[in-house]
Amino acid sequence: MGNDKPASPKSQANVALFRGNGRYENVRQALAAISADVDLSAVRSLLIKPNFVVADRPLASTHADAVRALLDFVRARYSGPLIIGEGSASSDVGRAFDYYGYTALAQEYDADLINLNDDEGVEVTAYRWNLRPQTLHLSKIAVSADFRISIGPPKTHDTVIVTLSLKNMIMGSLLSRLGITENHANARRHDRMSRLLFRLNALAGPYLNRWTLFLGMRTAYYGLLLGSRSDKAAMHQGFGVMNLNLACLAPHVYPHLSVIDGFQGMEGEGPADGQAVDWRIAVASRDWLAADALTSHLMGYDPHEIGYLQYCMAMGMGVGDVARMNILGNVRPEDVRRRFAPHPTYRWQRRWHLRDAFAHLPA
Repeated sequence: MGNDKPASPKSQANVALFRGNGRYENVRQALAAISADVDLSAVRSLLIKPNFVVADRPLASTHADAVRALLDFVRARYSGPLIIGEGSASSDVGRAFDYYGYTALAQEYDADLINLNDDEGVEVTAYRWNLRPQTLHLSKIAVSADFRISIGPPKTHDTVIVTLSLKNMIMGSLLSRLGITENHANARRHDRMSRLLFRLNALAGPYLNRWTLFLGMRTAYYGLLLGSRSDKAAMHQGFGVMNLNLACLAPHVYPHLSVIDGFQGMEGEGPADGQAVDWRIAVASRDWLAADALTSHLMGYDPHEIGYLQYCMAMGMGVGDVARMNILGNVRPEDVRRRFAPHPTYRWQRRWHLRDAFAHLPA
């Protein structure tokens, strides 16, 4: 299953949407609503991918209570090898597992905690800022898993407007060789630099266009200075190419099940430094594109303005039209829809369109 291509475009997708006062219960109900779509009988390897963009800020990361609800759902249907895997860009993954309560959770549910950055790599093709190909490496565990589950919070983003289930899966599966796990000083140094660039992003955004000094600095830091040691960093080649790269890698590691825990979301300076949104919802679907598109819509953004979602719609990777979704739950979308304040660079992020970009998408 891990290397299979998405099915041809479907006419409709089931998407669960629940609102309530408990994180665990919201996720539990959302998964129960689509349980008929989830057949794990032929699965031999299963990967759960949380989001640990930083190791010490719960708002930016996947809460253990949401994963507990997912594990209860999975273990009722599957008794085989189960991996909870993450490959953080700027944090010690082992420290994050401990800090967020995953170590005890893994023992309770007989799951292995894996730093995907330490895995063997599978070569894939993405692009540089000038649309010349570059070779990146995805975790073999992620690519070869029979069943991949992405679970994380909905957040605004500094490069691609929103980050949801697909981006969580792809970015955490790309390998990084920054030495963060072995050297806490490296983790702190990189985290400080990342946060400084995020701050410069916010301060300078109103005065810069997409091709000025800030983007040059960020592209140089992520794509050039770190790119040789981190394939996550090498993905950052400007707003347009980042969206294209996500679409190019999607067929390799798209989620087979997406769970978006919106009990609290993040708006503003996401994916790490934004503000909390008390939302109290959960979304789940076997169609990752439907889950991401619906959540984007609920966050106040047209899915068609999210570059990587638009590309994946064109590739036939799922249902992106909210009107073609069968929404199952205890609340109507219009009752929970609200505008998430965008990242300060939103105005420039919207300029993701690249000439002839569709010609670079996988066949």
